[in-house]
Amino acid sequence: QVPFVESGGGLVQPGESLKLSCAASRLIFSLFTMAWYRQAPGKQREVVATVTSGGSTNYPDSVKGRFTISRDNAKNTVYLQMNSLKPEDTAVYSCNVAPNPLKDWGQGTQVTVSS
Repeated sequence: QVPFVESGGGLVQPGESLKLSCAASRLIFSLFTMAWYRQAPGKQREVVATVTSGGSTNYPDSVKGRFTISRDNAKNTVYLQMNSLKPEDTAVYSCNVAPNPLKDWGQGTQVTVSS
């Protein structure tokens, strides 16, 4: 069983917005800090946002002020609101736990920012 199911990606122009969703199992969601990761072609996977079970969030400088992570504990779902998207945000976005992701990943969702 796939532990994470991501959705919401697509093709957008620079400056536009997207909201990603990730559904996880109740057990995983209740125990762990959740995170969104992304991997661009030829690059290593990187964390773009984390949210603890209590709702505390953290972002790298590259997305701070543009991305917002949130979680709905009743729905076992974590979201990533991405505003002011840039071409360098193009990547496959996946969710997993943090700081040490589980070995099994979902299929991810492709985000492409291009004019």
